[in-house]
Amino acid sequence: MANKFLPITKEDMLERGWDYYDFLFISGDAYVDHPSFGVAILSRLLEKEGYRVCILPQPDYKSTADFLKFGTPRLGVLISGGVIDSMVNHYTAAKKRRSEDVYSPGGRAGLRPDRCTIVYANRVREAFGKIPVIIGGVEASLRRFAHYDYWSDSVRRSIIFDSQADYISFGMGERSIIELANMLAEGNPPHMGNMPDGVCYVSSDLPKGAVVLPSYEEVKEDKKAYALATKIEYEEQDSFRGKILAQKHGDRYIIQMPMSKPLSESEMDRVYSLPYMREYHPSYEKDGGIPAIEEVKFSVASSRGCFGNCSFCSIAFHQGRIIQSRSHASILNEVKQMTWMDDFKGYIHDVGGPTANFRFPACKKQMKYGTCKDKQCLFPDVCKNAEVDHTDYLELLRKIRAVDKVKKVFVRSGIRYDYLIKDKNDEFFKELCMHHVSGQLKVAPEHISPKVLSYMGKPGLDVYQKFCDKFYRINKEIGKEQYLVPYLMSSHPGSTLKEAIELALYLKRMGIRPQQVQDFYPTPGTLSTAMFYTNLDPRTMKSVYVPKTSEEKAMQRALLQSSKSENYQLVKKALIQAGRRDLIGFGPDCLIKPERSNSNGNNSGRKNSVSKNKTGNKRGDSPSSSRRKAGVSGNNRGGQSRKQGVRK
Repeated sequence: MANKFLPITKEDMLERGWDYYDFLFISGDAYVDHPSFGVAILSRLLEKEGYRVCILPQPDYKSTADFLKFGTPRLGVLISGGVIDSMVNHYTAAKKRRSEDVYSPGGRAGLRPDRCTIVYANRVREAFGKIPVIIGGVEASLRRFAHYDYWSDSVRRSIIFDSQADYISFGMGERSIIELANMLAEGNPPHMGNMPDGVCYVSSDLPKGAVVLPSYEEVKEDKKAYALATKIEYEEQDSFRGKILAQKHGDRYIIQMPMSKPLSESEMDRVYSLPYMREYHPSYEKDGGIPAIEEVKFSVASSRGCFGNCSFCSIAFHQGRIIQSRSHASILNEVKQMTWMDDFKGYIHDVGGPTANFRFPACKKQMKYGTCKDKQCLFPDVCKNAEVDHTDYLELLRKIRAVDKVKKVFVRSGIRYDYLIKDKNDEFFKELCMHHVSGQLKVAPEHISPKVLSYMGKPGLDVYQKFCDKFYRINKEIGKEQYLVPYLMSSHPGSTLKEAIELALYLKRMGIRPQQVQDFYPTPGTLSTAMFYTNLDPRTMKSVYVPKTSEEKAMQRALLQSSKSENYQLVKKALIQAGRRDLIGFGPDCLIKPERSNSNGNNSGRKNSVSKNKTGNKRGDSPSSSRRKAGVSGNNRGGQSRKQGVRK
């Protein structure tokens, strides 16, 4: 069969000789049959299990016509909003509409609706009535409980109610989606008592042993109740020790089963060995293809999960804190497949996951007892039980470098520097600098204020400085001129103008002029978003200062780019408001010079001369930087976009 993509039209279906199909898989993204996209993984996995799957990418949601074009599926409908939450995909942190969508043909925006999981699911109900509907992916997974919605500035109920879905496949969906499919095929629809892990459903009754969260009505009216609910949700997100959770909405409950167990190495290998075309569907060629494929086409997902657990990151809530990895053989097979592709130029763009240098669980006990409920692996310091070892990852990178036709192997998915600096063996650090950095290594200190870093769940500045010193020392030893590019965040909960000025002064003293910075983006499913909404830290229930007005957020962001002339007035206003007029002048620590009158008699800010900056940040506020952070119907290929709050 010439076209080995799964059917996206009725003609494709008939060409396969199908007179029926089992599942309709609807996606907010265009169809890319690549293991960086969860729709591709789950549809291929279902195919491997003997199910017939038709793909409906970016349907016309204004009527039911597109939804009906294949006829009625035999078993059910699967729905994903796409790699990124549709609201994050559509809007910047300032709530401005984005002009592109890299997961759509030609990068064209507007091919999916806002809150597309809900819109698609409601159209499915119109088209097919009471057919089983399973929603998943980042959008559904992170909205499974009552949640603060930044775009409407309100608390919304669980997405399962607004979508009228039967089930949410949350987190990593390989296990749950097959279990659900098998039950539906056997005529035994899941219900209380036989519900798979990794699934949410609605019930009028409480299952035995369930932990009851504050209700939707309570968290909507009481911010303390919201913070408490968030705390419990996070504490129980563990596949070994986590309990069933229940949250009442009116007279019914949303019931969350425990998180699915991590996949074993052989199970991970199986997932990545499926017959992906590794390309977007050829029907998009006329529109210029799908831009998102460019960043992932020659990248390898070596692991998933993250025990870093930063407060602004939703990985722990979606993928979990336990690392799951593929075997060297599986990864090498994928790399060899890449080398056979016509457009392969010899460069592997990335080998990693949410955090590249995490290859195994933080400690041995996690695969038996789960993660600690009241402790973090890396915060406030690396746990004494953590096994800091880069031997396996280094061996893997060496093997990939030795593959015929591979010229260079880059590591771009993020290095957790506080973990790396604890490794007493410098061998990996040296080879990272020698072979796997393309002139600049991106790392994420995020801030320098101890208070802000504490709310972020990030290590102190001393740890970052120690890493910097060692990075530059190693590069000097090996005769390379390479630089660190720091990811920085403005306006995170806990950051007043005082802390923003502290960071601006640090950047000035270090000679760092960030080209772009990231405003904190309150997205569903993170502790930091709960802080933003409630002004409380869910971990301690103590109050937190939160910059919320657009003016203050703009000032904090401008302070990190004080050398830009267009930011002059905002920086001046921030300094005056913070009582730091001493930083307006000509001294070495001054952030801006005094205003002067131009030839027309008007006051104008200085135009800062911009020297060559070798450590500037090149991060933007576009979902095009998300790369392999795909997550669909319970899957998240290596995590989520930084626009979803993910950091290393």
